[in-house]
Amino acid sequence: MDTNGTMDHSETEKSRAQPAFDNVDITSPDDENENDIFESAIQEPLSPVLEDVPTDEAGDAFIEISVSDPQKVGDGMGSYLAYKVSTKTNILKFKKRQFFTMRRFSDFLGLHDLLVSKYLRMGRIIPPAPEKNIIGTTKVKMGSQPQADPGTGVNLEWIENRRASLERFLNRVAQHPVLCLDTDFVNFLESDQELPRSVNTAALSGAGVMRLFNKVGETVNKITYKMDENDPWFNDKINEVETIDANMQKLHSAIKALVTHRKELATLTGGVAKSAALLSTCEEHTGLSQALSQLADVEEKVELLRSEQANSDLYILSETIKDYIGLFGAIKDVFHERVKVFQNWQHAQMQLTKKRENKAKLELQERRDKLEFAQKEVEEWEGKVQRCQKEFDNISSEIKKEMERFELARARDFKSTIIKYLEDQMAHQQQQMKYWEAIVPVARDIA
Repeated sequence: MDTNGTMDHSETEKSRAQPAFDNVDITSPDDENENDIFESAIQEPLSPVLEDVPTDEAGDAFIEISVSDPQKVGDGMGSYLAYKVSTKTNILKFKKRQFFTMRRFSDFLGLHDLLVSKYLRMGRIIPPAPEKNIIGTTKVKMGSQPQADPGTGVNLEWIENRRASLERFLNRVAQHPVLCLDTDFVNFLESDQELPRSVNTAALSGAGVMRLFNKVGETVNKITYKMDENDPWFNDKINEVETIDANMQKLHSAIKALVTHRKELATLTGGVAKSAALLSTCEEHTGLSQALSQLADVEEKVELLRSEQANSDLYILSETIKDYIGLFGAIKDVFHERVKVFQNWQHAQMQLTKKRENKAKLELQERRDKLEFAQKEVEEWEGKVQRCQKEFDNISSEIKKEMERFELARARDFKSTIIKYLEDQMAHQQQQMKYWEAIVPVARDIA
């Protein structure tokens, strides 16, 4: 690493979080490394498909972002977790091709708020930021983990979940051909300076309370105001989004239940392994004792496999579904923003009608002293109506483009997710079959 925070390729590779387990190649006939546990199903960073983005090369634009090395900084309630954000890109908007910086969780939330404030009104779908975890954060703040020394990680499951979520958030933003060029996004990735403190992201701050009240108001508005939709595309798309979102939430709940079941099954399998091992020590029949001992070994290995299957369900399927539940929530926000723009347009039309009526009354009363002012008001509101109508047309058009891009990205994401999940499940089943097949001859040799 040089003094500017750049890094060479080898250092980039080392900085990535190492997988907790070695993956099993389902095409390999080897029986070696049977005790290796399967890789935790942490998905690879999303591969952005960026078109018409200026690059310094003749090929396609690319940007790869990894979030790694969560480190505790400080002590007590004033402490926080910082993450290493590493970037590789050929996009000309960035000054360097490889670089990294350190960012805290509130910086990610602050970036999301900035993007929402600038692009939601335009009809852009802003990927949601990961949710806060007050309980987990408090445990880290009050824990005894050391400060941010090299190689010191905080090995808590929720921190790994958050790290992966932050990485997916940044890569989803990077996939967007407009958001990836945003000045605040570029500065977030590239600047080695601390960002201004995002105080509005604090859950218990005054701004946080006001944000809660605003959300309540928005929810009430969504329920009480029904827009007379003239575009059948929006009617169909809104119904489609609602249906898919509802079924995704059901699927997410089912997968969570499956994860719980697999973990319980793994624990029970471990209990069987211990019981079989104890029984083998007191069994006088040599052949039977050996068979029970082998059974205990296999059950212990199967316990690890079932734990890994639970990880596969969680990190591949559950987290992907959870991300898309959040993305569908962002789509609903964009649709609601269009409704708000429509409300503004209707309000402007109502005001214009009132101003015209007022002008007509003044003309009937021959109040020439006020007619000039009334005419200016009419012209002012005519301009507002035109601007509001143009804004409504623009956001409607932009939403259609965003949805087209979103659907293409969603199909790619789910294809990759399903293939990865199937490969993991097949690998688990193959390894489990090898374990059981190895013990069959021992059982047959029992005299």
